[in-house]
Order: sequence, then C-alpha cells, then structure tokens
Amino acid sequence: MKQPIKPVFEKFAIIQTGGKQYQAIPGRTIAIEKIEGEDGSALEFKEVVFRKTGDGKFEFGQPYLKTAVKASIVKQIKGPKVIIFKFKRRKKYRLKRGHRQQYTVVRIEAI
Repeated sequence: MKQPIKPVFEKFAIIQTGGKQYQAIPGRTIAIEKIEGEDGSALEFKEVVFRKTGDGKFEFGQPYLKTAVKASIVKQIKGPKVIIFKFKRRKKYRLKRGHRQQYTVVRIEAI
C-alpha cells in the first residue's frame, strides 16, 4: 500500500503579477516580470489567488483574497539571450535579432 504524499510546504500562496502566477513561499526568492523599484525596497502583492496557512487550512480568492503578500526586492537582472532568426529561401533575406528579458528577483517576507 502506498504512503500518502505529504505536502512539501506548510505555508504558501499563489500570487499573480505581470499576467503570470507564481508560488510564494516565505523566505524563498522568485524571479518575476520586471517591477520598478530599488534593491531592498518593500513590495506588497495584492492579487493573491490562493493561500495555505497550515494543516488543512486553505483560502481561495474569488478572484482575489483581501490579504496581501509582503516581499522585498533583492536585485534587477536580465535573463539569457534569445536569438530571433528570420529567413526566406532564395530571396537573400536573413534577419538576426537578440532579446534579453528583464526580471526582478524578489524575496517573500510574509504571507
């Protein structure tokens, strides 16, 4: 008989920012879409979709919860370069472009 799978984290939340959803765990860092701000400044994510606060205690937002997730900015970074190459055969058309997405690394302080 299989053992039931225990959840890895006792507390976590799902936040939404930049059109994407991220799992926020207290004390962990996540890289999200760029947000304006200086290193060390505090943030609040008000668009909290889901929150787990303990054993069997869940909160679902409809669409969002009233409580916010507190975080702080660690640093601003750029992601790896992505090459965009367009080509049309027999027409001497070649176009090569590069792009580096900007991210903000955020440390989750409290849920």
